[in-house]
Amino acid sequence: MSQLDWIVLVVTLLAIVAYGLYKSRTTHNLDGYFLSNRSLPWGLVLLSIMGTQASAITFLSAPGQAYTDGMRFVQYYFGIPLAMVVISIFFVPIFRNLKVYTAYEYLENRFDGKTRTLTSFLFLLQRGLSTGISVFAPSIILSSLLGWDIIWTNLFMGGLLIIYTMTGGAKAVAYTQQLQLIVVFTGMFLAGYMVVNMLPENVGFTDALEVGGKMGKLNVITTGITEKGFNWSDQYNLLSGIIGGFFLALSYFGTDQSQVGRYLTAKSLRESRMGLLMNGIVKVPMQFLILLIGVLVFTFYQFNKAPIFFNDVQVKKIEQSAYRDSFYLVQQQYDSIGALKQNAVIAYADARHNSNEGLADQSLLTLKELQKNSEGLRNRVKGWLNEKIPGGDGNDTNYIFLRFVVDNLPVGLVGLLIAIIFLA
Repeated sequence: MSQLDWIVLVVTLLAIVAYGLYKSRTTHNLDGYFLSNRSLPWGLVLLSIMGTQASAITFLSAPGQAYTDGMRFVQYYFGIPLAMVVISIFFVPIFRNLKVYTAYEYLENRFDGKTRTLTSFLFLLQRGLSTGISVFAPSIILSSLLGWDIIWTNLFMGGLLIIYTMTGGAKAVAYTQQLQLIVVFTGMFLAGYMVVNMLPENVGFTDALEVGGKMGKLNVITTGITEKGFNWSDQYNLLSGIIGGFFLALSYFGTDQSQVGRYLTAKSLRESRMGLLMNGIVKVPMQFLILLIGVLVFTFYQFNKAPIFFNDVQVKKIEQSAYRDSFYLVQQQYDSIGALKQNAVIAYADARHNSNEGLADQSLLTLKELQKNSEGLRNRVKGWLNEKIPGGDGNDTNYIFLRFVVDNLPVGLVGLLIAIIFLA
């Protein structure tokens, strides 16, 4: 990273933490610390709910998921709007009327103290493990791509969270997450804009979507139904998204204190409901746009040379193993196919602009065949990495977007997007 990137990174992080602590300076009692004196408007509740859902993995893995598998992952969120309606009707009034601090306090009133203790313990255990993964996973990616020490990266990421959460309570979290999301959306928008801006001069946003769609990456709706019937091993389809997503969201937003605590900070029942319902409306488009960036990155790498594997640390393991010579041969084949892909996609774009349907169809068929061959070579490298020797990790999905950022985006924007990872 350049000096300017470091400046942007540090200033962004310090400004957001300071802002959260400043806004929470009036918190002096238990109600203020845990529930922000039940004074927040629905807009702030909405942003706090969304900020709590989102993690660094959301912004790192989702574009990579779209790059490798298309946008069908967005169906995972289709059950959220239905869950928000159910929670707003049945859960929120109970929590508000009883004026509880946590969801587990309600269980004590309904059953006994042992039930509250058990559920609180399970929540703390589950959330502790989940938060640890949310911090450790992006730390691995940052340390691999940027050469940072993973222990210090973990301590810094976790330390930022602890500072404003422990010091300012719910109000600090709410206001900090508000500013976080503004920075996140700004950074992701700029990243998407830069992807399109770096495409060839005669290729625009709609052209990029056209290429991504023709290559099967705009598969937003999939039924999971094949010629042999319903594919039960298909993770992301309309049915699993609506049913599975509904019950998952119902348990998360209805019983997990990390979310219950967000909408209990609202100043009225109506504000709590509005925050939840708007989350149900906004969450799907938000995730759609994040995945769309992955499609744009995929299109970018049709016009430009792409790495055969996006994690250089794992590539070095192959280079130091018995597969070294085979890897170099595959790398040469991959680069040759990449050059042919660039010619094919340029020919396709030119043919579309000139309304030459015959040449466009022929170029597209060539591009699809070349993409299939290049994916075959990538899969061969992944297979080598998954062998006992060299003993690597053959999954580079989470590295794709950040590798694109580090390799291609201008100085300053790299620091801002890495700040987003720390903030999320």
